[in-house]
Amino acid sequence: MSKESFKNFWKKFWHLLWKDDSWKGWLFSIIFLFVFIKFIFFPGLSWVTGTQLPLAIVESCSMYHQGGTWPLTSYDSWINSHQTKYKNLNITEQQFSNFKMKNGFNKGDILFITGVKPENIKVGDIIIFIAPTTNPVIHRVIAIRTDPTTNKRIFSTEGDNNNGQLSFENNIQENQILGKAQFKLAPYLGWVKLVFFEAQKSPQERGFCTQR
Repeated sequence: MSKESFKNFWKKFWHLLWKDDSWKGWLFSIIFLFVFIKFIFFPGLSWVTGTQLPLAIVESCSMYHQGGTWPLTSYDSWINSHQTKYKNLNITEQQFSNFKMKNGFNKGDILFITGVKPENIKVGDIIIFIAPTTNPVIHRVIAIRTDPTTNKRIFSTEGDNNNGQLSFENNIQENQILGKAQFKLAPYLGWVKLVFFEAQKSPQERGFCTQR
């Protein structure tokens, strides 16, 4: 292809992608964005972050914290009603106040995930891991122990808004871990996807969150 032919091709491509308001232009733009996101953006982001799941949509209310009532902050209000739970887990209020994402997160939030080595995971970190559920689970680490036979770490997690552990949360192996949550990237934006699957959930799992 000559330089002139390439310039003409590029001009037509650019016009069709950004300036053509016809149905053909819209269809081309949608297809282009899909291909770019699926085959370029996400693979690139996965390579940079070191995890196959660099962005995660929160699909449940298990990490929800209800907002505080003045003069208490959201965190103060929440920790006051959960002190006993964490005391029984040997986690003090002072320890929890230093945990990353101590205010939890809401259903529909999009979280930024990075890969993490098992030896760098601490109690209080929020990890995303493969579980016997449809999608991976993202909960807070509440305990870590070492298998004396393999010398590998075994993790226990629990959702901040859950009243106990799920059956599979007490024996999470190193090879189940997909990454660690770093911060909330886009509050509620995940609802754009979740709204299409709400009807398939049980009645108690549908809709917005309440504190348990």
